[in-house]
Amino acid sequence: MRRIPPIGALRTPGPLIAGTTVCAVLTLSLSACGGDDGGGSKDAAGAASLTGRGPITFVTGKDRSGYLQKQIDGWNTDHPKEKARVIELPDEPNDQRQQMIQNATTKSDAYTVLNLDVVWTAEFAANRWLTPLPKDRVDLSTMLPATVTTGQYRGNLYAVPSTSDAGMLYYRKDLLDKAGISAPPKTYAEMWSDCDKVKKLPEGKGVDCYFTEVNKTESITISAVEAIGSAGGSIVGPDGKPTLNTPQAKQGLDFLVNAKKDGRMPKEAVTLDTEGGRRYFQSGKLLFQRQWPYQYALANADDGSSKVAGKFAVAQLPGPNGPGVANLGGHNLAISSFAKNKASALDFIRYLTGEQSQRANLLATSQAPTLASLYDDPEMVKKFPYLPVLKQAITNARPRPVAIKYGDVTAAIQGQVYDAVTGRKPVDQALADLQAALGPLTAQ
Repeated sequence: MRRIPPIGALRTPGPLIAGTTVCAVLTLSLSACGGDDGGGSKDAAGAASLTGRGPITFVTGKDRSGYLQKQIDGWNTDHPKEKARVIELPDEPNDQRQQMIQNATTKSDAYTVLNLDVVWTAEFAANRWLTPLPKDRVDLSTMLPATVTTGQYRGNLYAVPSTSDAGMLYYRKDLLDKAGISAPPKTYAEMWSDCDKVKKLPEGKGVDCYFTEVNKTESITISAVEAIGSAGGSIVGPDGKPTLNTPQAKQGLDFLVNAKKDGRMPKEAVTLDTEGGRRYFQSGKLLFQRQWPYQYALANADDGSSKVAGKFAVAQLPGPNGPGVANLGGHNLAISSFAKNKASALDFIRYLTGEQSQRANLLATSQAPTLASLYDDPEMVKKFPYLPVLKQAITNARPRPVAIKYGDVTAAIQGQVYDAVTGRKPVDQALADLQAALGPLTAQ
């Protein structure tokens, strides 16, 4: 989910509202949903429907950077007859998603351009809530391939990647240096060993070892995807069926459970969200943290708000036997099927996803761009040394299960993983229950 969290940081998309008819299909290959032919006709239909010029609205999660309006002001200055107005939804992505769905089911034209979590594309496209976009009018060739895939459904383009995201390991380089540790950990065992060494330092007293989000929101789904993926497993296999009855899935969930149980994570871990985790790290209370790129600029702020400014660095996430696997996050821009002035909307999307806007957004917010060139730009890398690490993380990232009924899927994952982490269920029971819960959702 990105803050300044990447606008609308990834947390809990909820279940579909009652009465919404969709295919009960969950596959990583995005199987067909009845009535959608998936052919080139959609692209042609999209081009034909992109008419009308005039004012538009941009619907997004809460922007904590304060920079979004500056970008909107730039557009409005150049397009006085096609001005964009921001409609800022609640901070919680579950609430964002529900409000977008409510707008769509009433076929309201109040929302024009939607800022979607990457995992919402299939659901919104299958329900015909999005206008297909003509690929020949959007330059996707310059974007990271992994990001482009997230905007497509059954071979058609429904959304343009705006920001990407992948988890990285933030670590207190100053404390590792004091403990004589020259490199960040690549494995869990190395991370725990580093923690033990740092805690023996006077500066290490009161510093918690590690934090990844395990509160009962979308964040715990992301943590589960990364932990299980890092162990070589998956939540859903290539055939679209759940794969929680594997040693790898158990090893991954065991990592999260034991990190909390053994006191490696803060006592407050099950209540901290993305912003709560950021504040915790910036207060100097964490040695290692799994977090999104947006935190980099905030944690390095020189205004006194961060006690760790200039004291931390980033690396790839660790895993059981080597570097771990990050989750692929980010946001895509799409046009509501019921909106007016769609020609203006497409130009607006091209404006926000263009090189100039993405460069400026990176400089202002440290959000992950989707343009490949920015990750290799010497000026950008000098200012944001984490970019090569982030590019590798995005390239190798694992997606969350792609589902037309994503809300049902993630709710099941959240419930079972949370019960395991909080000790309400043994790991084996939680995995068995999750396997059973996801089974009907993957039935073809």
